[in-house]
Amino acid sequence: MRISELSDRTGVSIPTLKYYLRERLLHAGETQSATRAVYDDTHVERVRLVRTLVDVGRLSIDRVREVIDALEHPPASRHQLLGAVHEALRPHQASEPPTTEAADRVRALGLADCAESRASSQLAQALSAAAAGGWVVDDATLRVWQRAMRTVAETDVAEELGRMAPGDALRYAIVGTVLTDPVLLALRRVAQEAVSAERFGSTDADGPPA
Repeated sequence: MRISELSDRTGVSIPTLKYYLRERLLHAGETQSATRAVYDDTHVERVRLVRTLVDVGRLSIDRVREVIDALEHPPASRHQLLGAVHEALRPHQASEPPTTEAADRVRALGLADCAESRASSQLAQALSAAAAGGWVVDDATLRVWQRAMRTVAETDVAEELGRMAPGDALRYAIVGTVLTDPVLLALRRVAQEAVSAERFGSTDADGPPA
């Protein structure tokens, strides 16, 4: 297909597609002449991936390029592959490093091989930021959340990942994380509404939360 057809199939403008090509987010098409190249379904998939990372994941172009590089050179180990996902989807660098107390609390969770991982560092930073804002997450609450997220993770880290080719498994994990993080956040909100209705009054009587 020509670039105009690629644009029609993906809903992405031709200037944006050319920008993706210049930025190495989209692999080059098959050259047919000095001014013409053709594209295939792999280009459609790549454009959709980039749009997902930008529109849903809110990743910068530089971060998307890191994801693309990781997809093209995935680690063989499935555990290292998950680390590559977390590295690619890491939040923007925090202005302040996590406190020693927060880092110690994360290590105290007993995460063994994960104690110094990107995800553990992100957790320590989040605990530090919460404390700095005047909201200290106590140990009991942290343990409850950890157990709940362990249940989620047992679904996320599907056994089928071990049977996929490394590149396919990495793409599955990245896209799955980007697209389902908002679902998990929304489920927390829905659960809060349900518990609030049970504890403080029926939504039928009082209406939904304002």
